[in-house]
Amino acid sequence: MRNYGDSDELKMFREMAVKALQAEVQPYYEQWDTDGIVPRELWRTLGHAGMLCVDVAEEYGGSGVPFEYSVVVVEELARMGFGGLATNVMVHSDIVAPYISHLGNDQQRQYWLPKMASGEVVGAIAMTEPGAGSDLQAMRSSAVADGDGYVLNGSKTFITNGQYAGLVIVAAKTDPSAGARGISLFLVDTSLPGFSVGRNLEKIGQHSGDTSELFFEDVRLPRSALLGEEGQGFAYLMQELPRERLVIGAIGVAAARGALDLTIDYADQRVLFGQKLKQLQNTRFRIAEMETDYRINQAFVNQCIADYSRGALDAATASMAKYSATEMQCRVADGCLQLFGGYGYTTEYPISRAFIDARVQRIYGGSSEVMKEVIARSVLGKD
Repeated sequence: MRNYGDSDELKMFREMAVKALQAEVQPYYEQWDTDGIVPRELWRTLGHAGMLCVDVAEEYGGSGVPFEYSVVVVEELARMGFGGLATNVMVHSDIVAPYISHLGNDQQRQYWLPKMASGEVVGAIAMTEPGAGSDLQAMRSSAVADGDGYVLNGSKTFITNGQYAGLVIVAAKTDPSAGARGISLFLVDTSLPGFSVGRNLEKIGQHSGDTSELFFEDVRLPRSALLGEEGQGFAYLMQELPRERLVIGAIGVAAARGALDLTIDYADQRVLFGQKLKQLQNTRFRIAEMETDYRINQAFVNQCIADYSRGALDAATASMAKYSATEMQCRVADGCLQLFGGYGYTTEYPISRAFIDARVQRIYGGSSEVMKEVIARSVLGKD
């Protein structure tokens, strides 16, 4: 079996993705970051370029290629410094689409996946609430059975892609007395009456990636909106989280590579005390430390990608990948910015965006603290 990244086909796909991003994203990204959102039409552009939901089966509008190809898209977005957009695409292609592929029935797949692959529909997933983040059992949103469907009420926050979402996978309680066994997932068409989008939240980083509040007021859902089985929502969330956490780790590794490349280039040009910055021992040692940190995490994440592709990645190992890679990303971003000196603290230099975009990686998808608890339980047990 080929190792991740060494096939000619995958390298060609990566080159294609880079060229597309250089043409369609790079010239405009700084303005989009200032605007706080990418243009809606970009989703159709990415879909036309074959960069959305690529590992979805061809019969449902995807390219039917291996998981590694989907990782390449977000890796290159992150490496090129488009952190906010990388998160948007990850949620759409590597979270929402797999939920539908793995849990949906044929009718649900046929209806939603082709629209997502083309960019006609933007996907979001709504788990987090104002009072329920990592503790999903504390959610208060409810879906009450009513006739031949459900009535959904509640609110969600920190929802990536919320501003443009045409489809939101919503976690809600169908049996409040059953704890984790009382949570179900629903495919919510955002054109339904009672759905509304709140403000696009202002964040310290990932500005181009919209993050929204969503509201559901007596949204009447058909029975066909239920994703999978009623009461199995929490189990489904746990089942799908390894891919999400692994891809966040892959984004962290790729973003660190991008930050290092910027810094190595800068160190070759900047003159300090009559020498190039790269000739100073402190610079050489810091680059050596960060390059090593990066390569160790790259190797681990690549192994996890190979494990996931053959169905062998467990939740604890995926948590290790996210925890280690995102902590490394932040260390590297900070170390690289330091080598830029005062210039690194100005928005004129892309390294500043790499620094602020990195910080949320240790929070969403499960914070580093939650990752450590998941890992500890796998090693030490719950007691």
